[in-house]
Amino acid sequence: MNRTEKKAFIASLAAVFAQTSMVVVTRNDGLTVAAVTELRRKVRAAGANYKVAKNRLATLALDGTQFNGIAPLLKGPTALAWSEDPVAVAKAVVEFAKTNDKLVLLGGSLGSQVLDAEGIKALAELPSLDALRAQLVGLISTPATRIASITQAPAGQLARVFGAYAKTGEAA
Repeated sequence: MNRTEKKAFIASLAAVFAQTSMVVVTRNDGLTVAAVTELRRKVRAAGANYKVAKNRLATLALDGTQFNGIAPLLKGPTALAWSEDPVAVAKAVVEFAKTNDKLVLLGGSLGSQVLDAEGIKALAELPSLDALRAQLVGLISTPATRIASITQAPAGQLARVFGAYAKTGEAA
């Protein structure tokens, strides 16, 4: 890379860091091309990105962003995964790391909060943003259906009472 390409790369990576909410740092020493391709496919399916970047360039791109706390993790053969949905990127990387021992989680950052590998794994165990939204809608709609059934119950009871009176009148 020449200087112009390096500056463009740093600027593009800094723009990514300005727009995202989660960055995961991994060590990818010994991964085959096929394994990295599979990892990229899984990460992309989760709505995230995965990029191998030179540590020096990534450190320069981190300066002045909320993710500058992960700069000490950028030593050796590292790669970055990022996404706006923090749970999605964490799940994708952790699931791949379970099946491939050559990918090692080093840590990451959720906004300005620096996480270690255990923090990333704990984040991966949370339900996704879509699942949380579905649970919230379910919680909101449940009281409404209960209120509707409660308000309809007295009318149903009245109808049964009138029906019982009508049957006793017919029997007499």
